[in-house]
Amino acid sequence: MKKNDPGLAPLIAIIGCDGSGKSTVSAAILDWMQGYGPAVAAHLGKQMGNIGRTIAGLPLIGKLLDQFIVRKTKSTQIQREKKTPGLFVALVLYAFSLRRLRRFKQMMAQRKQGFIVVTDRYPQLEFPGSYDGTGLSITAPGNFLVRWLARRERAQCEWMTSFRPDLVIRLNVDLDTACARKPDHRRELLRDKIAITPQLTFNGAPIVEIDSSQALPKVIEQTKAAVAKTMAARGYNLKQA
Repeated sequence: MKKNDPGLAPLIAIIGCDGSGKSTVSAAILDWMQGYGPAVAAHLGKQMGNIGRTIAGLPLIGKLLDQFIVRKTKSTQIQREKKTPGLFVALVLYAFSLRRLRRFKQMMAQRKQGFIVVTDRYPQLEFPGSYDGTGLSITAPGNFLVRWLARRERAQCEWMTSFRPDLVIRLNVDLDTACARKPDHRRELLRDKIAITPQLTFNGAPIVEIDSSQALPKVIEQTKAAVAKTMAARGYNLKQA
């Protein structure tokens, strides 16, 4: 496993369940980070949920397509360690993983160029099948091609997770608050993500816990304080306004 490379610009990862405020906090921190130097944002989730909700909003066929995708996704999550999904579903899942890999490589290139990076989400290997982990199982029996795709996806995720963030900001939120903020999300899925959140280690990266059920200004203030310590340790000074 790789350690933090001093030749790369800092990477701050902001993670948490949907409804924890990741996008809002990431945007605020990115704007503030410009005081340290050139900074860019990167979204490192698979974005399957966003696309699914867009599909659901299509006229006439949207709801039918969304129901089909939900059934296939739930079936894959339940059976992923017992049986491989069909080739069509596997190809869709693998396509999303390739899109994320491309964004990750672009992000790494920006770090090499000296850009500080603030990410919304970060890949993980501890919980396959959910929460920005792998979507296909390498151990389930079944179609040879699907298992080959699973091995490819696993290798990609191992490479990405070998790069540890300089700091992970973990936004913790309670279920009722998350549901109130994301009324279009399924409660049971939010519940499962909230349960997984505190168990993610991100390959031993430094993690700061923040209660994101608090008022947003306080969450941003605490996040800035944590990031400032990391940036100082990396030798970055905040420019005076």
